[in-house]
Amino acid sequence: RWPERLAHYRWVRFNQRRPSGGVVEMAAVRPFGPLAWPVWWESEMWIDPPRREVRYRHVRGITTGMDVVWSVVPRGPQETEVTIVHTWTGPDWPLIRVPAAEWVIGPVFVHGIASRTLAGLARAVEAVCGPGGHRRGPAGAGREEDVVRLDVAVDHALGVGVRQGIQ
Repeated sequence: RWPERLAHYRWVRFNQRRPSGGVVEMAAVRPFGPLAWPVWWESEMWIDPPRREVRYRHVRGITTGMDVVWSVVPRGPQETEVTIVHTWTGPDWPLIRVPAAEWVIGPVFVHGIASRTLAGLARAVEAVCGPGGHRRGPAGAGREEDVVRLDVAVDHALGVGVRQGIQ
């Protein structure tokens, strides 16, 4: 169902299911003008309902070792903040590990896809619940953080997969 709501995703599928998550394979595209660069990764995924988080640990693909946390935090009766935080030290490539991660993979690919994911989430929620706003949050060393503020209740609208896991 992700590609229906998030056009930059080619597919999201469970390769292994467990009660609180499983192993998911994800594929997306990162557009560069008329070109669409395909990307792919596989992650261990688990859901932490009390913390309102979905967590991923990339286990295959160029971003192996990346930790990702989607958090869904109510900010009032009509506002919810959805945050995606990526933490990664880079690929296991001697000499170019840091430049590859900090200059290309993180800002160009990871942020490019995460920002489209959050914008798509906002559009999907707003289609159900009305308009909201979004902004990009600050990034720290080795960490890319993207934030979307939705002027809706996440429990009502997020059938997109954040609250209940991938559907």
